[in-house]
Amino acid sequence: MQYRNIIRILGLLVALLSVTMLPPAVVSLIYRDGGGVPFLMAFMWCLFIGLALWYPNRRKKYDLRAREGFLIVVLFWTVLASFSAIPLMLLETPNLTTTDAFFESFSGLTTTGATILTQIDGLPHAVLFYRQQLQWLGGMGIIVLAVAVLPMLGIGGMQLYRAETPGPVKDSKMTPRIADTAKHLWYIYLSLTIACAVAYWLAGMSVFDAICHSFSTIAIGGFSTHDASMGYFNSPVINLICVVFLIIAGINFALHYAAVQNKSIRNYFADPEFKFFITLQVILTAICFTVLMSHNTYQSADVALDQALFQSVSISTTAGFATTSFADWPTLLPLLLIFASFIGGCAGSTGGGMKVVRVVLLYLQGVRELNKLVHPKAVFTIKLGRKALPDRVIEAVWGFFSAYAAVFVICMLLLLASGMDDISAFTAVAACMNNLGPGLGEVAANFASINDFSKWVLIVAMLFGRLEIFTLLVLFTPAFWRN
Repeated sequence: MQYRNIIRILGLLVALLSVTMLPPAVVSLIYRDGGGVPFLMAFMWCLFIGLALWYPNRRKKYDLRAREGFLIVVLFWTVLASFSAIPLMLLETPNLTTTDAFFESFSGLTTTGATILTQIDGLPHAVLFYRQQLQWLGGMGIIVLAVAVLPMLGIGGMQLYRAETPGPVKDSKMTPRIADTAKHLWYIYLSLTIACAVAYWLAGMSVFDAICHSFSTIAIGGFSTHDASMGYFNSPVINLICVVFLIIAGINFALHYAAVQNKSIRNYFADPEFKFFITLQVILTAICFTVLMSHNTYQSADVALDQALFQSVSISTTAGFATTSFADWPTLLPLLLIFASFIGGCAGSTGGGMKVVRVVLLYLQGVRELNKLVHPKAVFTIKLGRKALPDRVIEAVWGFFSAYAAVFVICMLLLLASGMDDISAFTAVAACMNNLGPGLGEVAANFASINDFSKWVLIVAMLFGRLEIFTLLVLFTPAFWRN
């Protein structure tokens, strides 16, 4: 294992992370809210430690193997999220414990959106901006930006990209060079963020709110600058803009790239994962609208449709924005939406969950097994679109599902052991592993009231969800550490 090479890379990444502490300090100067000093101190700490890790190992440059790639990705999210907690620990307002600072930091960088903060409206602008910025940086994965930059410093990126990029098929690249792939992904990501911010601003948000919410929308994060989340604005137009961009961000970015390159949207409609994703949003919205109308939850059909559409898309894409407390809806709907978050967004998107393509493959495999029962001697192949998939892909999906279920159960049992009630424990783990944010019961509004042990369990669940189980789980196998 190339430990000194790994330390060198982490040192560079921590030094790069220090730069992200400066924008909140600038925001603090603009709004004169006095919240910039902790970010300047954090900048100096991160820069010093990053250079201290890098300098002694600066000449240890070697080609990365797959094992180093997995280890760096895990250390990347763990170390950088930990360093991102430094300014939160230094703040006077809010005054956070170490556990709370780590929880908020990991939740932001993994785009989970679960928060321990209350009275968010009264926080300094620097803190509000920093939380949103964490989600934006974590949305596509800062690692993808890193592999676009680090090759210039002598660090190859293919192993990192394969380890971090979500989805069951990880060997495909949109361009011949991985650095070009990462750059194109970020061009698209940045363009969507700017378009979203402009749309929010034109719809009535302030410039600050528009920028902050565009960060968390494109990242499918869910953090907001207000306690009432999107409900603060009370605007159907803003809700619709949010829905549109959440759906765009929930689609595989490779399809966006193909649409830009080919100047055509045909690729979207030829993709089976996209069609299932859109169909799911329509079905969820229709169910929520029908149930809300039948229970007379809202006085008019327009309001019911607005709320049904927004909450369905927000929860199922794992964003977790809210316009109302969906936990107060008829019992069927909150549970339905929580279960929908297990599906999440498409592979290669900023959404969480197990990813749509995996669920589609699990369904197709189930159908194949039923057909085999009827026709035992027949040979059935599983096709995604017109492409037949090898059994190795199906086995990998089943393996992922099994590992996901096992980690979920273990985390939930630990929360139950800590004294949390069953509904809160189940939905808290679902919210964190799916990178969703809000749950039900004790964690419906925020996670401030749960004990520190539960918060650390959920931090681990966030990492498992963000790294899609195997990337983190492989580190616990003896074979990984053998030479």
